[in-house]
Amino acid sequence: MKIIDVAEFYADKGGGVKTYINQKLQAGSRSGHEIVVIAPGKRAGEEERFGGRVIWVPGPPLPFDRRYHILWRERMIHDILDREKPDVVEGSSPWTGGWFAARWKGDAVKTFIFHQDPVAVYPHTILGKMMAFSKVDKLFKFYWAYLRKLSQHFDATIVSGDWLAERLNSFQIKNPVAVPFGIDKTFSSPKRRNPEIRRKLLENLGLSEDATLLMGISRYHPEKRLGTVFEGFRLASQQRKMGLVIFGDGPFRWMVKRQARGVKHLRLMGFTSNREELADYLSSADYFVHGSAAETYGLVVAEAICSGLPVVVPSVGGAGDLADPVYSETYKPGNAKALSHAILRIMDRDRDQMINACAHAAEHTIGTMDDHFRRLFQVYMKLTEARK
Repeated sequence: MKIIDVAEFYADKGGGVKTYINQKLQAGSRSGHEIVVIAPGKRAGEEERFGGRVIWVPGPPLPFDRRYHILWRERMIHDILDREKPDVVEGSSPWTGGWFAARWKGDAVKTFIFHQDPVAVYPHTILGKMMAFSKVDKLFKFYWAYLRKLSQHFDATIVSGDWLAERLNSFQIKNPVAVPFGIDKTFSSPKRRNPEIRRKLLENLGLSEDATLLMGISRYHPEKRLGTVFEGFRLASQQRKMGLVIFGDGPFRWMVKRQARGVKHLRLMGFTSNREELADYLSSADYFVHGSAAETYGLVVAEAICSGLPVVVPSVGGAGDLADPVYSETYKPGNAKALSHAILRIMDRDRDQMINACAHAAEHTIGTMDDHFRRLFQVYMKLTEARK
């Protein structure tokens, strides 16, 4: 098959979307499929990348994040699709990327890739303290109507889990198909656990080795609810001796630093590009704490579980979907007091039993990205065969 991804947010210095698309380029090459990415950039051009190709369409920089450019030349994109004659076209955003793919007149299977739930990211985060998420969803029914209209132009809507397929189905989004994400299990492993790393982290927090070490990995953004994580940790640390380290960075650095100010035994470690080092830190902690209820999958939560860490996560979203009771505790999103109780509950449980449960999940429940792309290509083969 030839698969073309109309990718609105792919950039050389991008984050998760870039990582995902690069993995897809490699997986397609290994599986004998041709993957082509159409993405906005500084200038027009074409290059080979990871066994596939990237075709750049010129566009102005995005005002609030100049790493990215705006996808706005619809006619040019349609000309590329006409020339390339793909078997499958992916629309990878609900904005211009989705609509440009939707309005192309060619005879190919079209899939809408649902990478992010904007209602969960913003309205749930902002309004969730005042009303139930279900009421927030009803308040934003205009967005679901918009998404429903867009989805009608596609043969399927690809999502990262059965729970998300059910959520979209409840809003009558067309044909949600669950293709679960996965992780690199060579990166995330309890074999990396290093008592010396743990000791040094606790020492830097002003704590001895008998304290409990909590860890989080998060982009600095309101949807990640780091303020809730910090306050929940502060309340729990009044009852037990513990420290918390957070890895990550982002556009709301100023806000996160302000939220962390004055919380004892908490350290913001910043961003590290060394994934090997980050994996060592992760497996050397005792528990993983997460704040976001807006994840479509929960990549860092899956990595923590496969690293042998019991997790404390919100009860909804992708993170909540990964939270099997045998190795996790959940809490109401945005509720710091509930988070503090969840931290104390998990510390009172048999950690060795939870580590064994994490190992079982890593082997039998959580897949790899190779598994994800194999399933994705199988879905595409069935869709193309049905069309023929």
